[in-house]
Formats: sequence, C-alpha cells, structure tokens
Amino acid sequence: MIKYFFTAAFFFTIVNSCNNSDNNSKSESTVTNDTMKIASANPFEQEMNGKATKLYTLQNKNIKAAITNYGGRLVSLWVPDNKGVMTDVVAGFDSLQQYVQSTEPYFGATIGRYGNRIARGKFKIDGNEYASSINNPPNMLHGGKNGFQYQVFDANQIADTTLELTYLSKDGEEGFPGNLLVKVTYTLTADNGLKLDYEATTDKKTIVNLTNHAFWNLNGAGSGTILNHVLWINADRYTPVDSTLIPTGKIESVKGTPFDFTKPETIGARIDTNGNVQLKNGKGYDHNYVLNANRMAGKVHAAAITGDKSGIEMDIYTEEPGLQFYSGNFMQSKNVMKNGRKDDFRTAFALETQHFPDSPNQPSFPSTVLAPAGKYHTESIYKFSVKK
Repeated sequence: MIKYFFTAAFFFTIVNSCNNSDNNSKSESTVTNDTMKIASANPFEQEMNGKATKLYTLQNKNIKAAITNYGGRLVSLWVPDNKGVMTDVVAGFDSLQQYVQSTEPYFGATIGRYGNRIARGKFKIDGNEYASSINNPPNMLHGGKNGFQYQVFDANQIADTTLELTYLSKDGEEGFPGNLLVKVTYTLTADNGLKLDYEATTDKKTIVNLTNHAFWNLNGAGSGTILNHVLWINADRYTPVDSTLIPTGKIESVKGTPFDFTKPETIGARIDTNGNVQLKNGKGYDHNYVLNANRMAGKVHAAAITGDKSGIEMDIYTEEPGLQFYSGNFMQSKNVMKNGRKDDFRTAFALETQHFPDSPNQPSFPSTVLAPAGKYHTESIYKFSVKK
C-alpha cells in the first residue's frame, strides 16, 4: 500500500479588506466570512467533454479549500499565517477558461496516468511495447498530451470536508493499456491537513503513478519569489538526470552538493551554483529525491518548508518512495493568475510525492506496474502550521 497526504487552504479571491490593518491585527485562526470570501463559482461552471464542470469548496474550522473537477485541480487553499490572516498558498486562476488556456497545464492538477517523465514515451510490460504521446520532447511528461489534467472527473461531495473525484481512463488512452478506474479523495483533516487519497484498479496489466501538481507559495499566491523559503527534505540520495530530465539510472548521494536539504536551507542558497551539471540540466531544481525509509505507521515525513514572510510551514507525509522538487524554473510570466498577478520566474514551487521518473524503463527503480488482481492505493498529506 502507498499513501499520500496533503494539506491546503481555501479558495479563491480574498476581499481587499483582508490586506488591511483590521485583518492583520486578528490573531484568531478560525475561518469566518469576515476574513475571506469566495468569488463567484460561475466562471467554473460549463460543459466540457460532455460533462459539467464545477467549483467545490471544503471547509473545517481552521482551513478551507477550493477544487474543480476539471483536471481534479486544487484551485486554492487558505491557511492562517503567523498573524492569523487567512492566506491562499496555491498558485492558480480565477476561472476555468484561464486553466484551459494556460501555457502551463499542470497548475493544481491530478496527474496521471503516469506522473513525471517516461523516456521517449515508450515502455514495456511483459515484453509488449507501448507508446504514449510525446509532449515534452523527446519524452512524455505527466501522462502525455491528453493526460488527467485535461479530463473532467465525476464529483461527489460526501461531506463539508470531503470530495470524491472519479475518472475512467479507457484502454489505449494515451497509449496506456487497460481500463483504469481512478478515484481521488480530497479531505480536510482536523489537524490542519489536506489529505489526498488515490485509488485505482485495472482490467489489464498497466503502469500507474498518480500525484498532484499544486504550485505553492507559502507567503501567499502571487506574493513574489520562493527562493527565501526554508526547505528540509528527508532524503540522503537523489536520481540524477540527463539533459532531457530523464534519470540516468544512478542513485547518488546529495552530500556535498547543492541538492543536500537534509538540514534546512533556503531554496535560493545554492540554486545558481556555477558548474553544476544537474542544476544546468534542470535550470534549477527539477529532480526526484529518494526518501529515507524511516517510516512510522507506513508513512515518511518527507519534507518541511516554511514561508519566510508568513511563517506558514508545510509538512509533507507520504508512503511514496520519491519526492519531486521543482523550483519554478520554467515560469515565464506568460499567464495572468489570481488577483491579476503573473506567474513570474520562481514564484511558486512543487513538491510531488511519487514513484520515480521513468521507472518502467529503469529495472532498479521501484515498480509502477498494476495488475488486474491488485489495487493501487496511496495517500499523501500536506499539513500546515505556523512558526511565530
């Protein structure tokens, strides 16, 4: 069994008064209409692929989230900062159409069937070769040209704090074998966490590697650089990549390299280290970390990261073997985000719990094969707190 845990805070456009001195003086963390309001859900309501799209909200007494069934996306997550001000920590858009038109298709999306890259889009199962589309030449990235980020999930909100999303990926979709039935459940937990529970079954042997591609800024979406965020990753090793960001097959130590976050360090401290081939290949950090196997109750405390201005800390727990750290290197100010802000260079980061990139072509990596007799199940939690 594999498990994934995520925490996030609520959606959408916070009223301008949330930035004024009245709100900044509040120390209470309980979510109220006085601290934030939700913009109209209408920009998310239309029909795509014969299915209705909608914006769903989850809420408990401390945090709030907004999710759309288009791409199974986390749109916003509101959590209290060190002054008690509710802060949206997820980069995203104010309407469905903006997600559709974005030059970056992965904002907040459920990623499948296969998160990360597969070399040249090709892989074998039991000697049979399969080919997916090439959308990140020369490789396949995040499920190909028609991955889950473009699909409309069936939604069932079963409680104020829980949303179930299901999708049937048909046999041959994007070249993957088997009818794959996927369920992703978003749950706000009582201890300020957002849990993502993934399940999948298939009628033919296939490969599966599901994750979520939220872009985070713990100082608040659109608030500027993430280079001063302080990051710790529970990994002594990582998987180096070639110039196309495909793992070389080696697993190397982070010790003595800019990839060592075994002690808390700012993201920007070593990101531009001259002469480091791996940073050159990724244009910064875009690498899979091999998580240390010091698991408690099946879960690893994979990472912790703190916003330097907000004091918001995000702790990640997972049963996955890997964590992809992406430092926003390909953000190019081409998209207008919430509140009219642009997706400027390195103003958001991703930490994706996952199996390793290109695992189907790397025999030494943990397997991602799912058989008809088996069941894929993984949870991750992103849990929030504040440092005073």
